[in-house]
Amino acid sequence: MDSRTEPAEREPDITVREPGATVARKPDTSARPPLVRELLLVVGLFLVYKFGRQLANGHTGEAFHNAHRVWDAERTLRLPGEGAVQNALMSSDTLIHVANTYYATVHFPATLLFLVWLYLRRPRHYVWTRRVLAALTAAALVLHLGFPLAPPRLLDAAHLVDTAQVYGPSVYASDPATDSMANQFAAMPSLHFGWALMLAVGMIVATSSRWRWLWLLHPLITLLVVVGTANHYWLDAIVASALLGIALAVIRLPRPGHSLVVRRSAPAPELVTSGASR
Repeated sequence: MDSRTEPAEREPDITVREPGATVARKPDTSARPPLVRELLLVVGLFLVYKFGRQLANGHTGEAFHNAHRVWDAERTLRLPGEGAVQNALMSSDTLIHVANTYYATVHFPATLLFLVWLYLRRPRHYVWTRRVLAALTAAALVLHLGFPLAPPRLLDAAHLVDTAQVYGPSVYASDPATDSMANQFAAMPSLHFGWALMLAVGMIVATSSRWRWLWLLHPLITLLVVVGTANHYWLDAIVASALLGIALAVIRLPRPGHSLVVRRSAPAPELVTSGASR
């Protein structure tokens, strides 16, 4: 996909002539926040989120009870079985290995590159996207704390395969109780899908290429991967979409800033009037 597309809301350069100066207004650049502050903010938010997820760890009985409730709710709603997607991926060892690798390696790097690109090229959209992602992640943390949920790969009633453990690579310990790096009982909502969907929305809004809608392939592939590898239920993605929709409705894209660059120019020639004054 073409990352060198033009902004969807281009701010035209405006030149205002004043006595002895030309003032050119440049689009958008004044919206770029200080880099060091942003790095500290993003790292701080990430650490708070990781710490919060760890607080939700250990609720094994409640997590499996909720898993049965979610599984039964999906059957009541007649949602398609997660097993259908998994069977399609497991039709090829290469395909399921690629799916596991996508799940393990694309999530954070893709989001990071997305934010860096916006910061450098579309700072106004970067500020908006960072706020939306922060709101989405905070809401997800609240759900992780209040609704611990075992993923379908750990639920016997689902009859699904833990594809990461069988085919690799895996980012989780084989025993969730001993996993000190990640909380495996934080399945709802799926931030893998929520962040991927926001990446697509952000790129569609920030660019104007006719190919920009292809960014929707990223959340689509992510959805098939998280479901097919049995890391998430369909409802995890549905809840993530709902939370993102609320965040987008509340947090609006900031208006263009007013960045002014003054260039000195020669004064306009004065008019010479001949004849007697009145």
